[in-house]
Amino acid sequence: MTRGGGKLHAVILAGGAGERFWPASRERRPKPFLRVIDGKSLLDATLTRARRFAGGDRVWVICGREHAGAIRRATRLPAKRILVEPRRRNTAMAVAVAAARVAAEDPGAVLAVLPADHVIPDVRAFAAVIRRAAAAAREAAVLVTLGVKPTRPDTGYGYIQVGGAAPGHPGLRRVRRFVEKPDTAKARRYFQGGRYLWNAGIFVWTAETILAEIEACAPELHRALAPLAGGGRRVTASALERAYRRAPSLPIDVAVLERSRRVWTLPVAFHWSDVGTWQALAEELGVGVGRSRVVAGDLVFDEPGGNLVWGGDRVIALLGVEGVAVIDTGDALLVVRLDRASDVRRIVAALHAKGRRDVT
Repeated sequence: MTRGGGKLHAVILAGGAGERFWPASRERRPKPFLRVIDGKSLLDATLTRARRFAGGDRVWVICGREHAGAIRRATRLPAKRILVEPRRRNTAMAVAVAAARVAAEDPGAVLAVLPADHVIPDVRAFAAVIRRAAAAAREAAVLVTLGVKPTRPDTGYGYIQVGGAAPGHPGLRRVRRFVEKPDTAKARRYFQGGRYLWNAGIFVWTAETILAEIEACAPELHRALAPLAGGGRRVTASALERAYRRAPSLPIDVAVLERSRRVWTLPVAFHWSDVGTWQALAEELGVGVGRSRVVAGDLVFDEPGGNLVWGGDRVIALLGVEGVAVIDTGDALLVVRLDRASDVRRIVAALHAKGRRDVT
């Protein structure tokens, strides 16, 4: 039985590397810090959304230790609200540690888990949706994931197959299954059929419910977390390091949601993008036929247009090319067709394999 009386907290996941945004996104300065929309960083925008429903005293950020200092400076949150992971273990461990830590302070807490690097312009609508999801999570002891109504047959997103209506909570639906990034034919069927939503990777649940489902669905993760539970708010660095060494490296979707029978979705229609690739950013900024966008830099010539440019001190001129991203960070230059932007992580993998420092 879920405990009542807990408050709504925001947990911001800021541990990703954003490899598909190379070379602008690096290990030292990952994607959430990039100022790509209206001169504001994605992390700043996420904080604004979080404070809308959680207030400044109930916003948490979990990140890697290599970014902890920058996160503290950027967010100005109290030190106890910055949860520092000793090593990367994907989102399942991050969620588990955050849930245990918040529960130690507020046993009945409801957690809204937000990636640090999404674009959701309608802050008011987003806050209202989170509150609706929180009510369902608290009252029905379920895991709620936001499902975005698709606007195109995109192969870059995971999908949610919608089931029947959730009892007692109009508008929410049961989840039949999760589908990882489909091929083009399946994505087209999902889009046209109307029974699938994009998986936004935004979750709402009580700390108690998610910890119980981790125990039931991901026993290896539960065993890694268990030694931390007795420590409450006072977990030693060595205990945390041991727990992370033992923990499996899994997304929370794979570790828990795909296995749980207590998952609902709340379909939403507001504009959302995970801005996961240079192509996604180009679409967000309105790049189209004959229409380019310059995030930064000096573009002096561009014909026929339709390009995305992120430049530095050097002059950039484009002639006879369209549908490309030109990303110049001074020490690295990327030129990629926008429709191949999701493959940029292959470049990062190749750089890692060669021991290059261009990814740090």
